[in-house]
Amino acid sequence: MALKGFGGRLLFVNLDDGSSRKVQLDEGLVRRFLGGLGFASYFLLKEVPPGTDPLSPGNALIIAPGSLVGTGIPTASKTTLVFRSPLTGAFGRSVAGASLGPELKKAGYDMLLIKGRAPEPSILVVDDDQVYLEDAKGIWGEKDALEAQEAVKERLGRDFKTGAIGPAGEKLSLIAGVDFEERQAARAGPGAVMGSKNLKAVAVRGTGEIPLDSEAVREQIAKWTKIIKEHPATKDDMNYGTGEFLRWMNLSRGTFPSRNFQWGYFQSFYDRVKDPERELLPLDPYHWAPKYTVKLHPCPNCTKPCGRYVEVKEGPYAGAKVEGVEYELLYALGGMLEIGDIEAVIYLNEIVDRLGLDGISAGVTVAWAMEAFERGLLTAEDLDGIEARFGDPKAAAELLWRMGTRQGKVGQLLGDGVARAVQRLGKGAEFAMHIKGLELPAYDIRGIKGMALAEAVSYRGACHLTAVVYGTELVGKWWKFENVDRLSAENKGWEVKTHEDLMQLYDATGICKFSRHMFFLEGLQEVVNAVHGLSFSRAELMAVGERIYNMARIFNVANGFSRKDDTLPPRVMRDPIPKGPSAGARVTEEELQHMLDEYYEARGWDRNGVPTKPLLSKLELEEFSNLIS
Repeated sequence: MALKGFGGRLLFVNLDDGSSRKVQLDEGLVRRFLGGLGFASYFLLKEVPPGTDPLSPGNALIIAPGSLVGTGIPTASKTTLVFRSPLTGAFGRSVAGASLGPELKKAGYDMLLIKGRAPEPSILVVDDDQVYLEDAKGIWGEKDALEAQEAVKERLGRDFKTGAIGPAGEKLSLIAGVDFEERQAARAGPGAVMGSKNLKAVAVRGTGEIPLDSEAVREQIAKWTKIIKEHPATKDDMNYGTGEFLRWMNLSRGTFPSRNFQWGYFQSFYDRVKDPERELLPLDPYHWAPKYTVKLHPCPNCTKPCGRYVEVKEGPYAGAKVEGVEYELLYALGGMLEIGDIEAVIYLNEIVDRLGLDGISAGVTVAWAMEAFERGLLTAEDLDGIEARFGDPKAAAELLWRMGTRQGKVGQLLGDGVARAVQRLGKGAEFAMHIKGLELPAYDIRGIKGMALAEAVSYRGACHLTAVVYGTELVGKWWKFENVDRLSAENKGWEVKTHEDLMQLYDATGICKFSRHMFFLEGLQEVVNAVHGLSFSRAELMAVGERIYNMARIFNVANGFSRKDDTLPPRVMRDPIPKGPSAGARVTEEELQHMLDEYYEARGWDRNGVPTKPLLSKLELEEFSNLIS
């Protein structure tokens, strides 16, 4: 009998010879790992031995839609990519609201694992039961990430769902991502892994149906559609997108990093306006969303779309259009570069999308270069004649183009992110904003200490989505948490651990984390059991989340990571936020070590951050005990 809500098979592809094998999904795997990130984490541990070169044929690129993806459950839209990161050497995870995810399940697959290297640049085609390689002539080296997918659809059929890399992935930029029809899975370098496999695109067509108990699923869809529609956050998300809280982060909390974390808010704008409470920063969606939005762009099965197409129709950036601009890129291509012109940011956003660059990593790297230039550590000669000053969109655009295409000195210096840039220059580490090699996201963690811990310990490096603890910290409450003090380093270990375990369930099911204020654990239990016909208790579900998180940690430990890597950038620990609501805040070394002790204790790890064998036994992960010996 088919498992309800699943495609029912796992697909393994070897690009060396184009061969594939299909494995039947069993209920035991579902009960242990649920789906999505859970399946992908398990098979990364099994298929990629410690020490595997991330850009070698032996690395795996795993694409796994969440267990609820394609079932119609509102906001269950997310597909996870897992791999050994070429940027960090650690566990790589990247997530997108990709239409390819539900299509993969309709073709009958709950996971696609790709290894090997195609002899020539290729497209991997999954057409129901047919799995084969198509040559990428005329596309590889000629089409950007968006154009490539159009070319694939023209060749194979418009009903195929696609993902592709751009020039950055082809050139093996370690900050390259994968574009899924203008939804990006970009963090930690999956585009470089795909490029290293000579794989320009993946195309999937599924004509089957996902087996479901129709009545039970209809009830859940109706219930959660109503809850989401009536939730107060939904209207703001739809009207203004993910950046709708930018003003609050700037003026109320002072934790919107700007000018390469030199500021905790967009200081130059607010210092010059007469009435900060009334005058909107041009990056604020309350200013630009009504003017530039062409139409909304929901992820699959989303009933509260925060994505939108925006277009600039006049002025120096006329013709720039992009799906965005998300909060993270308002930060990375706006605040971090001290660029307050939303039209310029739309233009820069389109550049990184077409190149196939991770916009966060790219923007943070450019911000480092601008500070290095202004400090005199870099010259215009070092940067192909570019004077990389904060606030200059033209300089930012030129740097991004060279980074994404590996052109000139800029392409060599900056094309692999900020940590490699520091190594190559031999200077600038004190203001390089990365953790484990992954560039920091849009939260000034000096003023959000629980978030600082979460980013320090995250298995993929600086990450806001592994724990998603920023909301709890900044608001002071969420779900079971009350009276949270964002400026205190006390009692953060259990808080972060609990958030992490719960958020792994969101990536296992594919439910969007912007719905975490609606579903919580209780809602996840209800929809998982109803859709899949299972009987998970809440404790059993949280154990699944804990199991997934520990698999990622085991992977990192097996690849040489330990407590020494759970750290923060020097600027976070040494330089207090200079002005604004969080003025004076920083995370001291003593505070970090105290939080790490609390966290490791909450996790049941030893003092060096290594999961213990009794814990692995409790979590039914004994088969990986040899990796932590």
